[in-house]
Amino acid sequence: MHPYRSILFVPGHRPAWAEKAVAAGADCIVLDLEDSVPAAEKAAARETVADLIGTVRAAHPDIGVFVRVNPLATRLTGSDLEAVVVPGLTGVFAPKIETATDVIRYDALLDHFEMRNGVEDLEYIVPVETVKAIWNCREIAAASPRVGAMIGPTAEHADIAREVGFEWTPEGHESLYLRSRILLACRESGLHALTALWEDLDNIDGLRDFATNGRGLGFRGMIAIHPSHVATINEVFSPSAKDIEFYRGMVDAYENAATDGIGALRYRGLHIDKAHYDKAVGWLQRAAIITNKGV
Repeated sequence: MHPYRSILFVPGHRPAWAEKAVAAGADCIVLDLEDSVPAAEKAAARETVADLIGTVRAAHPDIGVFVRVNPLATRLTGSDLEAVVVPGLTGVFAPKIETATDVIRYDALLDHFEMRNGVEDLEYIVPVETVKAIWNCREIAAASPRVGAMIGPTAEHADIAREVGFEWTPEGHESLYLRSRILLACRESGLHALTALWEDLDNIDGLRDFATNGRGLGFRGMIAIHPSHVATINEVFSPSAKDIEFYRGMVDAYENAATDGIGALRYRGLHIDKAHYDKAVGWLQRAAIITNKGV
């Protein structure tokens, strides 16, 4: 999956908000058919979202466009996918997945609608929203090649807080174990690791600290619920010019030393060897994708 820095939600029955989300600079938008859409408007929202996918894709070919469908247990998932699996869709934000079997059930639906509607290579972003999902995160991560990203849960008022019963703090210590399990599952299966949202809309300094903490743990992007958060999230999860220069220098220093048969050396006061070189190469590759520049 592309290493999206910011993933911003847009209610599916509010199409005018989609352009605002794109204008905010989000790497990826999620057109929502689940919680933000009232039950009486879900059927109409499907058609609105289906049209919106093509509109957004035509105007913004590089942005990620996902749809959050209703969970399998609602029996609305099939109808949602039937409507929104259309050309231009990047993937499905798949809620309430708890087991690897749930992923396979999504696969069966997507296989059908992809073939029928002329779409291919759709991916999943999987939020971890229940205790069962936390315990099964390794199996979920490895259940299908479509699983491209998982989200470490943090929200103060969402499903995970109710399920686990934690009391939220800005530092996030109460969700550290939960997020760490998801992070390791992502690393093991080669997925894009996302941290969840910051709900205090006006506290941008708090958002920056929270996002920076997530990046420090190993997460590489974040869910946003308001356009005003996107710029800060993108800033935190973007490679800085200073870091790019540091890692390029490390790669050059190691490669120059290796040509002379030297495998360990001093670089800017650090002892480095092949492990440091491998990390630097991988870091620069990810940075190049984010900045749309060559490595």
